[in-house]
Amino acid sequence: MRPDLLEILRCPVCKGELELSVAQRDGQEILRGSLACARCRVTYPIEDGIPDMLPPGERD
Repeated sequence: MRPDLLEILRCPVCKGELELSVAQRDGQEILRGSLACARCRVTYPIEDGIPDMLPPGERD
Protein backbone atom coordinates (compact mmCIF):
# COMPACT_ATOMS: atom_id res chain seq x y z
CA MET A 1 0.00 0.00 0.00
CA ARG A 2 1.26 3.48 -0.80
CA PRO A 3 1.01 6.08 2.00
CA ASP A 4 -0.62 8.61 -0.35
CA LEU A 5 -3.75 6.40 -0.40
CA LEU A 6 -4.57 7.76 3.07
CA GLU A 7 -5.87 10.87 1.32
CA ILE A 8 -8.76 8.89 -0.21
CA LEU A 9 -9.31 5.97 2.20
CA ARG A 10 -11.98 6.35 4.90
CA CYS A 11 -13.30 4.03 7.60
CA PRO A 12 -16.07 1.88 6.07
CA VAL A 13 -17.89 1.80 9.42
CA CYS A 14 -18.17 5.54 10.20
CA LYS A 15 -16.41 7.30 7.26
CA GLY A 16 -13.80 8.76 9.64
CA GLU A 17 -10.19 9.49 8.74
CA LEU A 18 -7.63 6.72 9.18
CA GLU A 19 -4.23 6.82 10.89
CA LEU A 20 -1.39 4.70 9.55
CA SER A 21 0.88 2.52 11.67
CA VAL A 22 3.77 0.88 9.77
CA ALA A 23 5.34 -2.43 10.86
CA GLN A 24 7.25 -3.26 7.63
CA ARG A 25 8.08 -1.17 4.60
CA ASP A 26 9.84 -1.76 1.27
CA GLY A 27 10.87 1.64 -0.01
CA GLN A 28 7.65 3.68 -0.23
CA GLU A 29 5.42 0.57 -0.16
CA ILE A 30 3.93 -0.41 3.21
CA LEU A 31 3.92 -4.20 3.45
CA ARG A 32 2.61 -4.71 7.00
CA GLY A 33 0.91 -2.45 9.48
CA SER A 34 -2.55 -1.14 10.24
CA LEU A 35 -5.02 1.63 9.61
CA ALA A 36 -6.93 2.86 12.67
CA CYS A 37 -10.01 5.03 12.83
CA ALA A 38 -9.75 7.65 15.57
CA ARG A 39 -13.52 8.20 15.56
CA CYS A 40 -14.89 4.65 16.05
CA ARG A 41 -11.63 2.94 17.12
CA VAL A 42 -11.79 0.15 14.51
CA THR A 43 -8.43 -1.12 13.24
CA TYR A 44 -7.84 -2.52 9.75
CA PRO A 45 -4.74 -4.70 9.16
CA ILE A 46 -2.34 -4.31 6.25
CA GLU A 47 -0.80 -7.60 5.09
CA ASP A 48 1.40 -8.09 2.02
CA GLY A 49 0.73 -4.47 1.05
CA ILE A 50 -3.07 -4.87 0.99
CA PRO A 51 -5.32 -3.19 3.55
CA ASP A 52 -8.24 -5.36 4.75
CA MET A 53 -11.02 -2.77 4.83
CA LEU A 54 -13.82 -5.17 5.77
CA PRO A 55 -15.64 -4.30 9.01
CA PRO A 56 -14.51 -6.53 11.93
CA GLY A 57 -17.63 -8.75 11.88
CA GLU A 58 -17.14 -9.59 8.20
CA ARG A 59 -13.47 -10.68 8.30
CA ASP A 60 -12.32 -14.32 8.22
